[in-house]
Amino acid sequence: MVRRIDVTGAAGVRLAAWEFADPPKGRSETDPSPGVLLLHGLMGRASHWASTARWLAERHRAVALDQRGHGRSEKPADGSFTREAYVADAAAAVERLDLAPVILIGHSMGALTAWQLAAERPDLVQALVICDMRASALGAASQREWEDWFRSWPVPFATLADVRKWFGEDDPWVERPNPARGEFFAEVMAEGLDGWRPVFSRRQMLVSRETWVHDAHWDSLAQVQCPTLVVRGLDGELGRAEAQEMVRVLPRGAYAEVADAGHLVHYDQPAAWRAAIEPFLDGVLTS
Repeated sequence: MVRRIDVTGAAGVRLAAWEFADPPKGRSETDPSPGVLLLHGLMGRASHWASTARWLAERHRAVALDQRGHGRSEKPADGSFTREAYVADAAAAVERLDLAPVILIGHSMGALTAWQLAAERPDLVQALVICDMRASALGAASQREWEDWFRSWPVPFATLADVRKWFGEDDPWVERPNPARGEFFAEVMAEGLDGWRPVFSRRQMLVSRETWVHDAHWDSLAQVQCPTLVVRGLDGELGRAEAQEMVRVLPRGAYAEVADAGHLVHYDQPAAWRAAIEPFLDGVLTS
């Protein structure tokens, strides 16, 4: 079963939340199993969490959110894409869906949103999983690289096969062929009269990234009081030294890494991703 639930976020922005499996049978308001909210990264969408949500649904009510500007959620031309807006949207989803105290699982930008929410609203969050997101500032040069990268996209793509090939093989950012990356981007394309284009605005993605790329986020990380697992792909963007420093800064931090995975850890290696985080989630249930 795939079920869409509409949520009203900050400033009335319409958000789409998704359940990709039936909730555990017999789960009630008194069930001790916490709900789970899954937050994708920049350019992602809720469906990227489908496989994770399905195995989580064996024990939890697992919901994935299309964040503002992404997926089927609203993409207001004059809307706010600040950190505050993303965090407020996530809080609204937790409260609207009655998931609190929730386990937040976030990838990349979604992980930053998750830990900022955990820092600001500890009453809503029971545990946190941070997947391949840095706490250090990335800087202006990184933003310029993204601007150049977006300009290099050969849109529109004639076919989805062209999408898979370009992002999986031909993209200058690809060091070696990566079919999972091609599939990841194929999921965020929609067909129009002239071919396939992203479902998001690249301009809005840059605006969103601009609000956090210049700043370090160690202070908010240190304010997270709940149990937190920091996960990195060995070939991802979060280096081991920084990941371990994040664990040290966190009051209740733990560490895991996934071999043969890049930045898209949960998408590259779904079985290894599950093996990395499931023991942590089991600990949350038994604590």
